[in-house]
Amino acid sequence: MRSVGDEDDLTAKANIRNAALRLFAERGHDAVTMREIAAAAGVSQALLAHHFGSKEGLRAAVDDYAGRAFDGLFAMDEQDVAGAMTGDGWASVAEMFASAFPPGSPLPAYLRRLLLTNDPAGSALFGRWFIQTRQLLETMDGIGATRPAEDPAVRAAFLLVNDLAVLLLRNHVAAAIGVDPLTPEGMSRWAKEVTAVYSQGAFVSEEGQS
Repeated sequence: MRSVGDEDDLTAKANIRNAALRLFAERGHDAVTMREIAAAAGVSQALLAHHFGSKEGLRAAVDDYAGRAFDGLFAMDEQDVAGAMTGDGWASVAEMFASAFPPGSPLPAYLRRLLLTNDPAGSALFGRWFIQTRQLLETMDGIGATRPAEDPAVRAAFLLVNDLAVLLLRNHVAAAIGVDPLTPEGMSRWAKEVTAVYSQGAFVSEEGQS
């Protein structure tokens, strides 16, 4: 499984992108100027223009980076899927989220802003992740890890929305369960219970009661 990290990405270009990401997450694209981004990154506006050309070019780079962070969570082959179905599979799911969204990362806030403001970039990301979710479910169907859906499109959308809920409702979830769901502790708790619901079900049918 792939993830996006900053450890080996400390170039001036990445520094500018990260500064823009944080400002965009806090205030939105339209409210942030190139001068403010350059100041936050500690570089000249000329260097910013050299690397990205324009604010729109910088925004496109930020959108691509943010999208790839979540893309890694869908990059599972058959071996990955089989591992996630084991009793300790929830731990690897938690590790994936923790790697994609490290403590203090502005990525969750940025993705939340994109997805909840009818931003075209947010719509494009949701569409891409929806396709990836359908492909992942097809892989899982193929190895017998899931029951085939009567409506694959609805199932893929349902599972994607459930995953995104942790990002979109992060603060509310944290208040409800007493821990930030995007911290290692919070994601471990979250992923373990979600995996149990997906694999075992949450409700007892009338047949199961008889």
